[in-house]
Amino acid sequence: MADINHFEYGWITPALSYALSVLGSILGLICAGRIRTASSAGQRAWWGTLAAWALGGTAIWTMHFMAMLGFAVSGSRIRYDVPVTVVSALLAVVAVGIGLAIVGTGRLSTVRVLAGGLFTGAGVAAMHYTGMAAMRLNGELGYDPTRVALSVLIAVVAATVALWLAVTVRRGVAIFASALVMGLAVNGMHFTGMSALSVHLHEQRGEVAGAEVGSLLVPIVLLVIFGVVGLVYALLAAPTDEDRAAAAYLAARRAPAPAPAAVDTPDPVGLRARSTLARPGAQFPSRRDRPPR
Repeated sequence: MADINHFEYGWITPALSYALSVLGSILGLICAGRIRTASSAGQRAWWGTLAAWALGGTAIWTMHFMAMLGFAVSGSRIRYDVPVTVVSALLAVVAVGIGLAIVGTGRLSTVRVLAGGLFTGAGVAAMHYTGMAAMRLNGELGYDPTRVALSVLIAVVAATVALWLAVTVRRGVAIFASALVMGLAVNGMHFTGMSALSVHLHEQRGEVAGAEVGSLLVPIVLLVIFGVVGLVYALLAAPTDEDRAAAAYLAARRAPAPAPAAVDTPDPVGLRARSTLARPGAQFPSRRDRPPR
């Protein structure tokens, strides 16, 4: 059995992975809060997609990959199968998106939150172990079933809490505090799953196929940067409740005032019918036009 080091670069990689999970959780919670206030199905789908990318892509998957940068196995190089790595990322985003769709549409209930958390947690666990299966090294991976089950349980509980926070938290301080808790839960799930891992090296060691960590790091970092910038721009460009209220107020002020309704005043002696002065273009009456007495 080979020696495994989860912190080859010290606390740099776990600190960065926690920061990424907190950042993605903040953006995801803000985007998820817009789902229930959206006025159309298209807007709900848009905000749900952004929230799924922030939570599943940034808070979970990029956190996982950043933490894996500090993973090392003595006696073997580590490379990654790119297609399987991409599949693991898609699993995280799709799982979170379906979970948000379960709890973000219709009336919020305990059954919806539990069902969404169960599905999302299972998807997050599948993402983790799919990402581990993408590793290529001169050895075979083994797992402790008890710790694997514990990591799946943590993933389900963390996903349930995250979905509940996503549809209930609104204020800035509460969002930040919730993101800190979610970051702890996501990292706890990851390192619990990693503690279940063991590596048995092959007796005959050959060349390891796959992409090196350095070649994957640059595109992933760029993807994170552009993704975060895009999420922030979408949040800043979207009108808030105050913006919509102000627009409605200005529209009401610009609307023309309704014409006053004609008042039917009494005319007891018939002067209105006999008078022609109020008619446009009427001539001034003369004595000749008077009827004989």
